[in-house]
Amino acid sequence: MNRGMNHTRESGPDLATAAIALLHRDLTLAWRRIGDAMNPLLFFAMVALVFPLAVTPEPEFLQKLAPGILWVAALLASLIGLSALFAPDFQDGTLEQQVLSPLPLSFIALIRVIGHWLSTGLPLVVLTPVIALLLGFPAQSLPALLLLLLLGTLFFSLLGAIGAALTVSLRSSGLLLPVLILPLAVPVLIFGARGSQMAMAGEWPAGPVYMLGFLLLLAASLGPLAMAGALRISLD
Repeated sequence: MNRGMNHTRESGPDLATAAIALLHRDLTLAWRRIGDAMNPLLFFAMVALVFPLAVTPEPEFLQKLAPGILWVAALLASLIGLSALFAPDFQDGTLEQQVLSPLPLSFIALIRVIGHWLSTGLPLVVLTPVIALLLGFPAQSLPALLLLLLLGTLFFSLLGAIGAALTVSLRSSGLLLPVLILPLAVPVLIFGARGSQMAMAGEWPAGPVYMLGFLLLLAASLGPLAMAGALRISLD
């Protein structure tokens, strides 16, 4: 029993060390390709700010559209760059080495998703207050809005990573990836927009927050297993 306990204690730091190393690698690569990492952020800002100009700048009408505009822009921005999440490692053979490593492939995939979200989703959430205020969101609604988008962007990254793993061996997966992801992202889009409407009205969106939290927990539990299975199929 003591040997088993010692083995458990020794395996914990190894996973933590591996997670830190993988995150450091992905964030370093993202920093070196800072232009690519900025594309989702710029796209999010452009869609959210240009859309009102194409419809109407009237504050009353804009406030009705603001939740939908914000969430559609966040969803589309989250799709940018997902096709390259596993593709470089697949092409240079790094993914094969990761499959053969003692670390679970589902664990590696989950850490890769976290690294992708830190370089794309988190900056999007940080930029949200500026965009929201320009769209007419009241300042008191920002905490609820940030919580909703935090949950939503994490879900988008997990869902998008599953699609990226399924299409990693395809040469032209740019159009196929949104087709796979967008239908599955509709529930998060609905609950996120509804919660944002409640926040604008001065209500705390408890129901949408709980639903987004449940969907995120479901995606975080099953998503890494689905990614690992898809990556193994692509390698075979």
